[in-house]
Amino acid sequence: MRLAPVLLAGALLLAGCGKADEPADAPATGEASIDEPAVEPTAAMGEQIFKRCVACHTIDKNGSNGIGPNLHGVVGRAVASHPGFSYSGAMKNKGGVWDAATLDAYLAAPMKALPGTRMAFAGVNDATDRKALILYLESQSK
Repeated sequence: MRLAPVLLAGALLLAGCGKADEPADAPATGEASIDEPAVEPTAAMGEQIFKRCVACHTIDKNGSNGIGPNLHGVVGRAVASHPGFSYSGAMKNKGGVWDAATLDAYLAAPMKALPGTRMAFAGVNDATDRKALILYLESQSK
């Protein structure tokens, strides 16, 4: 029984070992900054994330609409403007252009960002994943 307290004390001492010093501008909580992705997002990563979207969207140039509109060329396109797709009233009334910031806000939580949207998708929670997805969508806009 006397061995248990010694092992516990040793484990606690070892838990603090090997911890790198944090930069002076790091958050006080010891966590990484939210703005700094652990991995730099790429369009190739976004292509993998887009696989979540293919149940409703296509991305082929001159491709047909699915349950959702074809997303080829969506970056830089006016909201609710893809020909032949029947958009919700909320989407038609949104206005604006799909740029990186607008897509980021919408993709984080579509139904919260645009109440009344018919896009029944919870969203892409991870900011790095959203950025990668947007990079992929941008690469498909050419």
